[in-house]
Amino acid sequence: MPTIRLENVTRTFGRTKAIDHVSLEIAEGEYVCVLGPTGAGKTTLLRLIAGLTTATSGRIELDGREVTHIRPEDRNASYVPQQYALFPHMTIRDNVAFGPLARGFAPQESLEAADEMLRLVRLAHRATAFPHELSGGMQQRVALARGLAGRSPLLLLDEPLGAIDARLRMILRYELRKLAKGLGVTVIHVTHDQQEAMSIADRIAVLRDGVIRQFGRPSEIYEAPESPFLANFVGGANFLEGVVVREERDATMINIAEGFSITSSHDDHGMGDFVVASFRQEGTIILRNASLEENIVPGTLISTSFLGSFLRCVVNLGRAGEVIAKVPVRDALQRKLPDRTGELVYVRADRGRIMIFDRPARSLAVELEAF
Repeated sequence: MPTIRLENVTRTFGRTKAIDHVSLEIAEGEYVCVLGPTGAGKTTLLRLIAGLTTATSGRIELDGREVTHIRPEDRNASYVPQQYALFPHMTIRDNVAFGPLARGFAPQESLEAADEMLRLVRLAHRATAFPHELSGGMQQRVALARGLAGRSPLLLLDEPLGAIDARLRMILRYELRKLAKGLGVTVIHVTHDQQEAMSIADRIAVLRDGVIRQFGRPSEIYEAPESPFLANFVGGANFLEGVVVREERDATMINIAEGFSITSSHDDHGMGDFVVASFRQEGTIILRNASLEENIVPGTLISTSFLGSFLRCVVNLGRAGEVIAKVPVRDALQRKLPDRTGELVYVRADRGRIMIFDRPARSLAVELEAF
C-alpha cells in the first residue's frame, strides 16, 4: 500500500487554484522530487501533505489512513520549511535535538541524534553557536539536520539545499539520499533545480500551474517528455516549428522555415499536421561543412561559451529561430569547430533523437515559459 496517496486534491486561494485536482501515489521508502518553476504550487502541495494547509477538496491518505483534516502533529511527518524556523535562543545543537525530543526521544538520545546530523551537514564544529551567528546557508543546513534527527517515517523537504553553495549542495544531495535510503524514510523533496531532481530522485513529479504534468522516473521524463514544456524544463532542448509533409513506415518528414526539412523516426502525426520538432542540446551536432547526411540545416554561429567540460554554442537558423548545442570540449578540439561569431556552420540532429509534439494551442514561446 502506498505511504502517501492524494486523490483529486485541490487548494484554492480566492479565485486562484494553487493545486488543481492532483492525484498522486508514493510508495514506502521512495525518494520523490516535486519539480517545477516558481509559482507552480510546489510548496502548497507539500504543506497540504504536512497538514499546514487544508485542502479545499479531495482526499489525502498516509499509510492507508485519511488525514485530510488531521492536525500536522498527528501525521507522523517531519516538515523542513524554506524559512528555517530556528529557535533564536537555543544553540545549534539544541535546535537540532528539539526535533527528536518533540517526538518522545530521551534527552541523551536526542542530543546524540543531533550530533550525528550535524556531522552529516558539516556543522559539528558550530554546535554551540546560535542561529544569528550563522549564514543563511548554514541555518538552512541546521533546519535540515533537525528534520532528519526526528527520524519520522515521512520527511517533507521544501527547497532544503536552496541557500547552500553549489559545491556543498552537490555533496549534501547525495548524502541526503543515502541517509534516507539507509533509514527507510519516505521523502518528498521540493526543488526548482532540475539537476538536483534528476540526480537523486526515484521519481519526479513535474508541477506547473498547480497540475502534475508528468510523474515518472528521471530517465522517463528526460527521454520521453510529454510536452515541449517538459522537454525544455527537464534537461533543455531545441525546438523547431513545422508541418508534416511526408510519412513513411519508419520516418516522418517535417518542413521548417527557410525551405529546409528534418526527418524523425515515425510517430502518430499525419500529413499536414502542424508540429514542433525537438532535440536535446547535447544531441545537437555542429559541423564546419555541409554533408549529404539528413537533417543538415545551415546557420550562423552567434556565440560560444566555455562551461568546463563542454562548449555552449548558439546558432541562428534564420526564420527557424536559434538552437543551442552543448559540445564536449574534446570533440570541439578534435573537429576544430569554428569559434568566431558570424561564421557559417551546419547543425544536425539524428532522426532517432528527434521528438515530435503537437503545436501548442498557445504560442510555443508561452508554452516554454518557466516563470
